[in-house]
Amino acid sequence: MKHRALPLGLGLLALSLAPSAQAWEGKTFKVCADPNNPPYSDKKGQGYENKIAELLAKELGKKVEYTWFPQRMGFIRNTLRSQDPETEEYKCDVIIGMPTGAELVATTQPYYTSTYALVYAKKRGWDDIESADDLDKLPESRKAKLKIAMYDGSPATTWLLNHKLVDYAVPVRSMTADATVNTAQSLEKDIKDGKLDMAIVWGPIAGYLELHNKGGFEVIPVKSEEGVKFEFPISIGVRIPDKARKEELNKLIEKNASAIQKILKDYRVPLVD
Repeated sequence: MKHRALPLGLGLLALSLAPSAQAWEGKTFKVCADPNNPPYSDKKGQGYENKIAELLAKELGKKVEYTWFPQRMGFIRNTLRSQDPETEEYKCDVIIGMPTGAELVATTQPYYTSTYALVYAKKRGWDDIESADDLDKLPESRKAKLKIAMYDGSPATTWLLNHKLVDYAVPVRSMTADATVNTAQSLEKDIKDGKLDMAIVWGPIAGYLELHNKGGFEVIPVKSEEGVKFEFPISIGVRIPDKARKEELNKLIEKNASAIQKILKDYRVPLVD
């Protein structure tokens, strides 16, 4: 098959986007990930970060190799910064999902921005709620029946305080000592068991509930307001100061932007322009 010559401009663009092999020695694309953290990643490769890792690895002509560790305290120390004692090679080189500008790592340009979302179980008396602000307008008799989750350290808790709804909230720990259960899974169980009716959670978790319970949940993205920021950009994390790998990833993100967006939409991640 003959290859058509690219117009000069496109040819230079293609060359500028082509990843060099310098930052990617070896046959594998080494990813640090949580083995049980839906909708982000799991050992079966079912998370959207698994899919993005596969996409980028394919672009580099490599296979994905994971180093698994629960994404909790000690995650970066035991993965991205950890070296094999015999070979002195780092166990893994990238974390697919990190808040842009996060401490402890260098982050690429954002590849998506999401927001927190109000998610509630349908057919429990809340189907008339069309925005988070509608919770403010409820009469006291209905507020008294609210079973809305309140997570420690979440901007949603600040929002509940600002809107004088905290007295109607149910305190929930965002993370437990049991690494086999994550936030999305425990929230799904608590809602199905009737302990909770709703929560304001990070967008991908809301998308997980919607995707895994088709027709059972309503998801309403929430906008930032004075004193409460809900929208956050997400990047890929690398070691500090792994500039070469970071630049190569920036080029891959630009080249594969449409494919990455499709993966995120398939997982119902609420996206913010």
